[in-house]
Amino acid sequence: MGDRGGSGGPRRRRPGSRPSSQGGSGPAAAEEVRDVGAGGDAPAPDKDKDGDVDVGSGPWDLRCHRLQDSLFSSDSGFSNYRGILNWCVVMLILSNARLFLENLIKYGILVDPLQVVSLFLKDPYSWPALCLVIVANIFAVAAFQVEKRLAVGALTEQAGLLLHVVNLATILCFPAAVAFLLESITPVGSVLALIVYTILFLKLFSYRDVNLWCRERRARAKAKAASASKKANGGAAQGTVSYPDNLTYRDLYYFLFAPTLCYELNFPRSPRIRKRFLLRRLLEMLFLTQLQVGLIQQWMVPTIQNSMKPFKDMDYSRIVERLLKLAVPNHLIWLIFFYWLFHSCLNAVAELMRFGDREFYRDWWNSESVTYFWENWNIPVHKWCLRHFYKPMLRRGSSKWLARTCVFLASAFFHEIPLAWIVSRFFWGNYGNAAVWLTLIIGQPVAVLMYVHDYYVLNHEAPVAGA
Repeated sequence: MGDRGGSGGPRRRRPGSRPSSQGGSGPAAAEEVRDVGAGGDAPAPDKDKDGDVDVGSGPWDLRCHRLQDSLFSSDSGFSNYRGILNWCVVMLILSNARLFLENLIKYGILVDPLQVVSLFLKDPYSWPALCLVIVANIFAVAAFQVEKRLAVGALTEQAGLLLHVVNLATILCFPAAVAFLLESITPVGSVLALIVYTILFLKLFSYRDVNLWCRERRARAKAKAASASKKANGGAAQGTVSYPDNLTYRDLYYFLFAPTLCYELNFPRSPRIRKRFLLRRLLEMLFLTQLQVGLIQQWMVPTIQNSMKPFKDMDYSRIVERLLKLAVPNHLIWLIFFYWLFHSCLNAVAELMRFGDREFYRDWWNSESVTYFWENWNIPVHKWCLRHFYKPMLRRGSSKWLARTCVFLASAFFHEIPLAWIVSRFFWGNYGNAAVWLTLIIGQPVAVLMYVHDYYVLNHEAPVAGA
């Protein structure tokens, strides 16, 4: 037997001892593995599956430190902060639960689903907003008839352009004039009608542009050989629609109801309607609609009503206090509305119509600039701007910088243009993302209070002052 030193000391191989044979497991093999010279380096210690040094590995038992960074240091490479995110969610829920309980104690239960009807109707026998929406079909049919006549050459391109311009201009002006002059229409009904007409304007603008491009393509194809003409018109692909076969009422109304603003002759289609997916989206729509109505009635309306006096007295400290009090419920409702509209509603419509392109939004929550937010939170509008605004400007010789600036001004002129410049100029990374969130949380309550104040003054205080 070999000599044994003190406990934990290095073992030395005896002079003349024979090395163990390959695969040996006797005492000599154990001594051979553990052999360390008096001044030599220790062999690499065995590690378990977690990378920890095994207990009983000689002098390595005394070592418990190594080069490493703290987890919060950027050099550590650590990125799993799920527990901190859960903590933030819990704190957010608790803080808002306190505010909600205070609201219940102070005002009681204010939720009344039947009261929502009064937001749409003043007179139960008068439905002006619904009538406006029904009348919108006239403008859609007018655009369709113009395209039919342009396809067969019954109208010149100049005459067709003039008719389209008149039709589109009327779409913008007519509902605004009705909402302004008709006293029986409610503010909420006016907003919904104006949204419908704005969407119709964008859709018919795209409808006119795409059919124009098809006519130009057909004219170029006629100058080539017959085979090239067939290929240019899309006749080579079986099962696809080519111009002017797309000019049908079925095709028009499919586009008008589809969750997109950009017209195509052949939309990507999903193979079938997924009933479970559709049912989940419908249940989400129903639940989130009730939740939004309840939060608005219970949480926002009292705060807005209590803000009218500070606005009237120009009490800036009270105005700021009401603004901050309104910021949290307004932002929460806005987030719920975003999910309700862009995920639940648009996906439900797309599933019913088997519309294949479901990219209705991108990761706007990671925005490091206001510009990135406006480009990614509403993809249907962004695609429309690129297709019918940005690219046509490039084809006409405009620079990319000018085209991007015009698109941004067109899509966000009434939002936060000066703020967008400030954020992009002075904030980057996480600071820019925080600035974007701040604009969403604070900017919207300012607009809400200003609009409500103006409406309150025009419709409630003006008659009293005149009297």
